Amino acid sequence: MGVVDLDLTADVVDLTAALVDLESVSRHEQAIADAVEAALTALPHLDVVRRGHTVVARTDLGRGERVVIAGHLDTVPLNDNLPSRNDGTHLHGLGACDMKGGDGVILKLAATVTDPVRDVTYVLYECEEIESELNGLGHLATEVPDLLRADFAILMEPSDGVVEAGCQGTMRVEVTTHGERAHSARAWRGDNAIHRAAPVLERLTTYQPRMPVIDGLTYHEGLNAVGISGGVAGNVLPDRCTVSVNYRFAPDRSEAEAEAYLRTLFDGYDVRVADSAPGALPGLDRPAAKEFVEAVGGTVNPKFGWTDVARFSALGVPAVNFGPGDPMLAHKQEEFVPLEQIRHCERLLAAWLGRTG
Repeated sequence: MGVVDLDLTADVVDLTAALVDLESVSRHEQAIADAVEAALTALPHLDVVRRGHTVVARTDLGRGERVVIAGHLDTVPLNDNLPSRNDGTHLHGLGACDMKGGDGVILKLAATVTDPVRDVTYVLYECEEIESELNGLGHLATEVPDLLRADFAILMEPSDGVVEAGCQGTMRVEVTTHGERAHSARAWRGDNAIHRAAPVLERLTTYQPRMPVIDGLTYHEGLNAVGISGGVAGNVLPDRCTVSVNYRFAPDRSEAEAEAYLRTLFDGYDVRVADSAPGALPGLDRPAAKEFVEAVGGTVNPKFGWTDVARFSALGVPAVNFGPGDPMLAHKQEEFVPLEQIRHCERLLAAWLGRTG
């Protein structure tokens, strides 16, 4: 099968539908990356680079400011939700919300904003929905960070068409208690490790979330048990119990500070960090961020959860989430994106970049 022809002159909704119909489950993005690369390479005002199934297209006009606009090409697995369906109000289909509506906007901007007032780097990348070590944006940040250098970045994750600034960090730790095995008929001869986990759960139950205000935005931390394991047989007292705890921490805390907090909270227990990712500060004090927020209506919400804006933050690039679609619909079988939100995001971004094409 040849490369699919994407018509970048089409209406942004029709372009999004074409992207949805290009199945691109994580690790299987070649067809969509081929189509995107071919469409962008045909635009003379862009320099195009491809690494794996990640495509980067850049203007090089010598402007005083550069912005990155990024979106991932992959989706979660199929769930009887292809091909796309346009009911006149919403576009339904796998990835319509997360995040081919945003990808459609990116491609439309790349084709029509030929002489922007700020230089633009468009990034469409692979493997966001699976293991972090495969993430295409992460590979760019590690291997060719200069491709992502900018004054500001916009990640077009679904945000209902309003700005969500920064993101929370996330850390998962395993808190382990130890006991001594014994026959359950003679429990007094042992020490039940599951029972010893009760104070761990009590500390979680009585936890009061920190709610720091950063750049005028109130972040709400969270600390929850997300798993518990222990026991070897129905007639044996367990000698080990592990509670898996997820901490969503505000971006004014580093990973080291988050870990120190958890070790203090669970002092007296074995604590092992299972996985971790840093948060991202909003960066709304930067001129480019201020201008963008004003241009798209002035409403800013804190981002509850982790997104790839953290990768930009690690490079010293302030970043926000801004894209069409309700994030609560991401990964759902019935996911959809409002047609007007796709057009709304495209109009606002085109005006901010300075459409002349």
